[in-house]
Amino acid sequence: MDNLSKPGLADCPFYFIQCVLLKISSMLKPKFYPFTELTTDRLVLKQLKMEDAPEIFLLRSDEQVNKYLDRPKANTLQDAQLFIKKINDGIANNECMYWGIFSKGDPQLIGAISFWNIDEIKQAVEIGYELLPAQQGKGIMQEAIQPVIDFAFKTIRLRLITACTLETNEPSAKLLKKNNFQLDEPTDEALTEMKDCLFFSLSNPDQ
Repeated sequence: MDNLSKPGLADCPFYFIQCVLLKISSMLKPKFYPFTELTTDRLVLKQLKMEDAPEIFLLRSDEQVNKYLDRPKANTLQDAQLFIKKINDGIANNECMYWGIFSKGDPQLIGAISFWNIDEIKQAVEIGYELLPAQQGKGIMQEAIQPVIDFAFKTIRLRLITACTLETNEPSAKLLKKNNFQLDEPTDEALTEMKDCLFFSLSNPDQ
């Protein structure tokens, strides 16, 4: 058999299927880039910059914030800088979306809200949010979550937003319920791995 008649890689059915699946996955992947800045009456939700590292460090090292989150504590300013780079790389690759929360006219970050844990087939993302303790109880996260939900459903046309919060984090559960998230029955796997969590979801009303 000469070289012209040998089957090439593109002739392999498995390779063809892989290419199709990759193409479908790319088409279904939410488009977070270029970054979309959001505003409300009091807030600006914008992309992180390296100048935000001191506030990101405070947020990710605060014991009151971290007690509700399953993540390593930031120990140094460099940890915060590496996190910012990781997040912005993820946004550029459409792997996550992360807004820093700022009061209008104030350059200091006070919190964050994000989409992660993307399911391209279900067109679903998980939402996460955190706020410095001094800013809690002021209705800030309620104001921030509304345009983020609109962005998910109206701009990038997702079908579902999910959320997971500890049973002891009553303000988080209250926020989700106030924004029409429904409490879901956990799967057997979730009961085993995250037995102290509550699971919520919100469906796109237009799909």
